Amino acid sequence: MDKMLQKNNQFFFVCDLIKMKILFTSNQSIKMIGVEPKNVTPYHFFEATHPDDIQRHSLGRTQLFKMAQELFIAKKGTALASSNFKILCAEGKYKCLLFQCYMFYSETPVKTVYVIQVHTDVDWCKDLKKQFHYYSGTDLSLFKYPDKELMQIGNIYTKREFEIIKLIELGFNTEQLAEKLFVSTNTINVHRGNIIKKSGKARISELIHDLRDQGML
Repeated sequence: MDKMLQKNNQFFFVCDLIKMKILFTSNQSIKMIGVEPKNVTPYHFFEATHPDDIQRHSLGRTQLFKMAQELFIAKKGTALASSNFKILCAEGKYKCLLFQCYMFYSETPVKTVYVIQVHTDVDWCKDLKKQFHYYSGTDLSLFKYPDKELMQIGNIYTKREFEIIKLIELGFNTEQLAEKLFVSTNTINVHRGNIIKKSGKARISELIHDLRDQGML
């Protein structure tokens, strides 16, 4: 397994999500993030996240814990959450890593929700420079080695469009958006139109509601 992980630029850990305790980490963590397996903690990744991705990473963690709670209350089931973040790696520079979190409830050896969290170097994916991958649900067929098709799942909005969505959520109107982003109101209206068209919603407020439910806002 170590040879396969090394070839694929991956490492993983197994964690008790209820106790927030990592039970096992593969050896490749040394090469990829510069941390020995015994020293890997759930908090290391948040500390190593690029400032541009911290808010999104925080939202992802919140969604992960929410899904784990639902599994624990139901005392059954599986779920998957995945996204990519820029992480400070062993070479001292930021790389884009895909986080794939496969969660399941088990009563053995103790009653809890476990997660197998796989980290893959996806710096090769140029599409991630414009937008990011995101998935939260129960389709376990997506828990696989990433390809271009997988990386295109999730956020369909450009970074500028998603920035506008977040500002609208905060209460910015068209004029305030134009002033904040140093563009014309016409440009903002074009972005708003594109956002509505992509979302298939009648209003951006409906889209914001859905994105909150998905843990993206």
